[in-house]
Amino acid sequence: MTGAPLLLPLRLVSDVAGFPEALLVTAIALPVVLALALLVPALRRAAPRLLFLAPLPALVAALVVPRGVTLLVAPYPFRFTLALDAPGALLLGGAALLWMTAGAFATAYLRKDPARLAFAVWWLCTMAGSFAVFLVADVASFYLAYALVSFSAFGLAVHDDTPQARRAGTLYLALTVVGEGCLIAAFVMLASGAPEANPLIRDAVAALPSSPWKTPIIALLLLGFTMKMGVFPLHVWMPLAHSVAPVPGSAALSGVVVKAGVIGLLRFLPEGVPLPGWGMALCGAGLFTAYYGVAVGVTQRHPKRALAYSTVSQMGVVAAVLGAGIASGTAGAFTLAAFYAVNHMLLKGAMFLAVGVAMASTPGRARSVAVVAGLLGLSLAGLPLTGGALAKYAIKIVVPDGITGGLLTLSAAGSTLLMARYALLVARCGTPGARPRGLLFPAIALAVLALAAPFVLFTPVTGLPVSVAFAPAAVAQGLWPVALGLGAAALLARLAPSLPEVPAGDILFAFARLGGAGRAVLARAVTADEWLRRWPVATVALLGVALVLAAALQSSAAFR
Repeated sequence: MTGAPLLLPLRLVSDVAGFPEALLVTAIALPVVLALALLVPALRRAAPRLLFLAPLPALVAALVVPRGVTLLVAPYPFRFTLALDAPGALLLGGAALLWMTAGAFATAYLRKDPARLAFAVWWLCTMAGSFAVFLVADVASFYLAYALVSFSAFGLAVHDDTPQARRAGTLYLALTVVGEGCLIAAFVMLASGAPEANPLIRDAVAALPSSPWKTPIIALLLLGFTMKMGVFPLHVWMPLAHSVAPVPGSAALSGVVVKAGVIGLLRFLPEGVPLPGWGMALCGAGLFTAYYGVAVGVTQRHPKRALAYSTVSQMGVVAAVLGAGIASGTAGAFTLAAFYAVNHMLLKGAMFLAVGVAMASTPGRARSVAVVAGLLGLSLAGLPLTGGALAKYAIKIVVPDGITGGLLTLSAAGSTLLMARYALLVARCGTPGARPRGLLFPAIALAVLALAAPFVLFTPVTGLPVSVAFAPAAVAQGLWPVALGLGAAALLARLAPSLPEVPAGDILFAFARLGGAGRAVLARAVTADEWLRRWPVATVALLGVALVLAAALQSSAAFR
């Protein structure tokens, strides 16, 4: 399941240097160094142009560092430890590709934006945090990395500084605080059963099944991480944030930031130990989310909001797969779920960049972009002979035929319907006289990578040849949901061409009717961070996040 490194020449170069593990540190450090470089006036002009280079060490690390490597960066009591396993390598490599291409896109997209340097600071901080969550191996460092990616992403969402952006940012921060409170409480209870103040994640998780706090720990972990993933009903921040963020920011939020929740579940839930009750609860929530995201997404009238609800739906699929794997204790389920998540990461990033290209193109070119966008969407839905079909086949190893497997297969019809709606909206994005200067190449590059990556990764991840997913029986099983979805899209276009649009955030409006009661819940959630006082190492970690974010805020203010 772990697979061999994909590029032997790069590994040889790294081995000659003698320190392949140093790539793990560099992957996190380089974005931070570039963010700090933006504080130096003499470097401000050049640093944003290097956004696409910042992910390079992470990409090389994902390709050449041997799986199972563990590196102690800082000794006890801080015990800052990095490690690379199969799920982490998959997500790290996919994230690096997205950050690289989206970074080149962002440089061109924001070249005339007076606040582009502020965006670059938040971009680099979010990047550093996203790489760190895939690499850190101790509990306190994970909290530090998770908080960094969570709070830095706020800057991407509110970049345009409109009332809508501020509203979306406020909601995102409120839910982030709730999620952080759940996680820090769970981490404190995990650490309380360990002999050290800051245990390795694998040691803490190994002791979880026998912990007297097992039930509240798992409940809090699920709440905290599924909030980041956008599992119903904790998804409301996602459509609002995606609709107001700049296009490259939306690509990062949907492609990478939500995967912090995925890696959290992979890291802190025990693999191979059946937890039927919790697993089926997560699976049920995921299945409902998969269908709910489609139902609301097809009513949207902007492609970015349609993509946001598609991400909600796809993260529901990931949650369902993880839940099924946890319920049965299936070995290798986490790596297969990570493979599916990487497929979504690259495809969704490419689809957001396609929206940016279409918005900066003439109506005629926008329709051409819509054709490519439709192909990406069909791959996401699992059209046979595409990379998405390989990702769908992989998760069937975890969720075989049965009620759950049938519902997951049928969800592909909903994905097809939503992707058809997305392609139609992209075709309407054109602007007369517009030219996508500097946007086309990075968007095409990411689209090609997204379509090709599953073919490269399938055999190393599953141990199976690609041909098994393209056997006649597998093709037939994958074809009927896509055909059903396309038929539903055609019928919907004829009978209900203009559905009433569900406002982005949907159930948020029902929650708002609770008035003072709803606000009181959020206010009480803020006090959860007081748990930090019971865990000195986590206090130091949060202080580190505060220092990084303070520097980001200071430089952001200076650039506006």
